[in-house]
Amino acid sequence: MNQMTAPKYVGGRAAPFLPMNQEEMARLGWAECDIVLVTGDAYVDHPSFGMALIGRLLEAQGFRVGIISQPDWNSAEPFKALGRPRLFFGVTGGNLDSMVNRYTSDRKIRSDDAYTAGGEGGKRPDRCTIVYTQRCREAYKGVPVILGGIEASLRRIAHYDYWSDKVRRSILADAKADLLLYGNAERAVIEVANRIASGETPKDLDDIRGVALFRPVPEDYTELPADDLESSDEAASRVAGKTVIRLPSFETVEVDKEAYARASRVLHREANPGNARPLVQRHGDRDLWLNPPPIPLSSDEMDAVYDLPYARVPHPSYMDAKIPAYEMIKTSVTIMRGCFGGCTFCSITEHEGRVIQNRSEGSILREIENIRDKTPGFAGVISDVGGPTANMYRMACKDPKIEAACRLPSCVFPDICPNLNTSHDDLIRLYRKVREVDGVKRVMVASGVRYDLAVKSPEYIEELVTHHVGGYLKIAPEHTERGPLDVMMKPGIGTYDRFKEMFDAAAAKAGKKYYLIPYFIAAHPGTTDEDMLNLALWLKKNRYRADQVQTFLPSPMATATAMYHTGVNTLKGVRRGGSEAVETVRGGRQRRLHKAFLRYHDPDNWPLLREALKSMGRADLIGPRPDQLVPVHQPVGALKTALKKNAGRPNSRPQKFTTKGVPFPKKPKR
Repeated sequence: MNQMTAPKYVGGRAAPFLPMNQEEMARLGWAECDIVLVTGDAYVDHPSFGMALIGRLLEAQGFRVGIISQPDWNSAEPFKALGRPRLFFGVTGGNLDSMVNRYTSDRKIRSDDAYTAGGEGGKRPDRCTIVYTQRCREAYKGVPVILGGIEASLRRIAHYDYWSDKVRRSILADAKADLLLYGNAERAVIEVANRIASGETPKDLDDIRGVALFRPVPEDYTELPADDLESSDEAASRVAGKTVIRLPSFETVEVDKEAYARASRVLHREANPGNARPLVQRHGDRDLWLNPPPIPLSSDEMDAVYDLPYARVPHPSYMDAKIPAYEMIKTSVTIMRGCFGGCTFCSITEHEGRVIQNRSEGSILREIENIRDKTPGFAGVISDVGGPTANMYRMACKDPKIEAACRLPSCVFPDICPNLNTSHDDLIRLYRKVREVDGVKRVMVASGVRYDLAVKSPEYIEELVTHHVGGYLKIAPEHTERGPLDVMMKPGIGTYDRFKEMFDAAAAKAGKKYYLIPYFIAAHPGTTDEDMLNLALWLKKNRYRADQVQTFLPSPMATATAMYHTGVNTLKGVRRGGSEAVETVRGGRQRRLHKAFLRYHDPDNWPLLREALKSMGRADLIGPRPDQLVPVHQPVGALKTALKKNAGRPNSRPQKFTTKGVPFPKKPKR
């Protein structure tokens, strides 16, 4: 039996909540905590909140775990709330990178925070992992600090930071922490805790997968330069013994964009746990060492993590305050992790990996029963059964040997790999069992459907539409033009059209009036003004009107972020003087223009669009005809207000569309 499936609680039972103050510790009979976890999120004792998951996992290993949630970072005092931890502080920014959480894609500060009680903004600092670590050091000198969570995971090496518009060092260097755990860290954090408890120090833990730390390259390793990947691969095949790939140093990638592109390409190619090699990157006079990614969790291990005794509600200290992120997921179920799509603007793969990790049907059904029995106000509706995608459950490479040797960034681009099992049978069977749980009236699928996989299974589309869609279904073609789609590693719009046909046919067969809500990205690398114009014309032809649109946000470590920063297509070979250039949209005016094309129907955007169309030689698209994009004259006053009202799109609402001039129905009340 592995460590995750053998709980051994202090005092023989789990705490109702992990303690957040000395009073709660006293009620549990604790004089001290072994581990104190510091998080930028409100403490919600639910497996969708990373700190609760890690805390409950460590608790089940017999450790006394406390949580300091959203502390005031202006002094070290709030970091002493639980006393000196016996083993270490664990620090995370929360479920989102703190800069993504606090700022929009236009670098404007957000007024709200979905992971805070009352949705209140300003409860965490910028780069909170760094700030929290400094305060932990001030609070208790000599206590090790271990970093984890998505902020640390995606900033584990020298990385481009959009908000400062510069390359920053590894967050491990900036935070001055002892160790960083990246990716699916359950196995790693258990080993770290047990080995520190047995007397080892963080610097002794250099053999654990998914660990980053500063250490010299051992003498028995052969270094391979990352100057040319294919040459490195060939060289590695001729080297006996252990090898490590040396990335260009921080000082080099800070000033040399082509070197940065090369480092990014190497990092993404060395992401398969089956063949990844250690990476090393010089920071000043020290070497940052990254061990290969964690081996994916087995179904038994996944079940053990999700079967832990979560209270499934926010900590009582928040009283009646609503935590928006919890309200969104409190009746949803995660059935799998990981994504083999490889979309370049997304960081799921860099954090969770490409290999899908699945829970068993039994574990999923038990969680639904827990939702039914424990969630206040449960009305019989499961809001989502999914994960990073809705329909990759139990999909995998047909040959484990091929999977272990593969370095391709996607299993579905440019075409679906013939070695990929795309059967939806297990997922269909799961949906049917979930619907049969006593007390469950409706099961929704809110995770994004990977439509290029769905078209392989008409039965899945019919099952989805007949039983799991409520009025509309989100779908993400992202663009219509081949240029940006190739850079995104997304299928062509023809695949979306094929899915829409099948969706509409299934809806008609079920006697339902359902609609697709397509999502698109503005200003993505590889996108020209002409591409956005063509997308706008497609939207108008198909009578779609977007309210809120997504402008590309260069998140840490994403492949598209490397392209944005360097102007180099890192999906192709990166060689000095021989790299493929990629169009980037950096200026504020051009970003606004691309966003305006997506909202071609908004009168506020018409002056900018008219000017752009004239400069592009497309003044023929200015006029009143249906095939023209914007009118000649600008409405004012009441007319403009009426146009906005008729569009039916208040800006505070989520993105919605109209089809053939008919607004979508509102979501049914639960």
